[in-house]
Amino acid sequence: MIMNITKHVLAGLVCIAAIANGIAQEGETRSNIQTFTPSKLLKKGQWDIKIFNSLYTQTSRTDENSEKVDIPRENFFTSTNEFFTGVSETSRVNVGLIIQVRSNTFGGRSALSVGKLENDRQTSRFGVSQIAPSVRIQPFKNIGNFSVTSSLFIPVFEDAPGGFLDQRSFAWDNKFFYDKTFGGNKWQLFTEIDLKYNFGENSAEASADENSGERFAGKSLFVPLSAFLSYFPSSKSTVFVNAQQAFLIGLDNPSSVGGENFSQRFTQLGFGGKYQITKVFNLEASYGNIVAGNNFQGLGQTFSLGARFLF
Repeated sequence: MIMNITKHVLAGLVCIAAIANGIAQEGETRSNIQTFTPSKLLKKGQWDIKIFNSLYTQTSRTDENSEKVDIPRENFFTSTNEFFTGVSETSRVNVGLIIQVRSNTFGGRSALSVGKLENDRQTSRFGVSQIAPSVRIQPFKNIGNFSVTSSLFIPVFEDAPGGFLDQRSFAWDNKFFYDKTFGGNKWQLFTEIDLKYNFGENSAEASADENSGERFAGKSLFVPLSAFLSYFPSSKSTVFVNAQQAFLIGLDNPSSVGGENFSQRFTQLGFGGKYQITKVFNLEASYGNIVAGNNFQGLGQTFSLGARFLF
């Protein structure tokens, strides 16, 4: 079950944190959760490791007319593992690798069924889905709280008929981060704009031994706009609220799902918190709810738990 997986993962993470804490350098007056937002780059030789686990579950979605309809429960668990390090003397260039693992279940199975890590291709799929070599830069020397992360996502999972695991597409993802701290270091506004181009095939072009459902969006541009407002009760803890408006824009991609130039959009609201346990280790938990959607968009909830090591 997920609880057992999480228990073993966190046990390993605490061991890593203990080792890393012994070699960590003295930090700044502000805590890591205040200072090292995604906008802030690492110093040369510094490492940032993030394990972010999220479970999205839905029992309703919109139809072709964007009306809400009930469906048997579907569950999508994603573990995103990021490894970044600083490589420049000026702290303006980081390089890294992102690895995604997914476990999905369908047909009315319970949300926690994803923890069984099954792959029967009927009501379950599991596997490493994407890897992404990445580079993060601070383009403007005098704006240290603005950065860009560029990643090339490469699908590495088997292409065969069955349930959905992930979108079958190479993708070039560019994330633009900016944050502003104010109110005596008690408040912080963080914003993110993503531009993700999917080089995907059309579902109609899939052969009999390929998975047409994983080609649902074809060539498309995914554009989420996100904002987080954080409050720091102490230097080592924060709570936040967030909002996201996302658009999937079809680019000449006939689809068996939604017709010509398949597109979607959704609105998500959420909240969460972070706590810095040691100088190098902090935990994050959050909740999100998709409150509106268009054109076969799921209307579900996301439960997330993350760990970060900075040393």
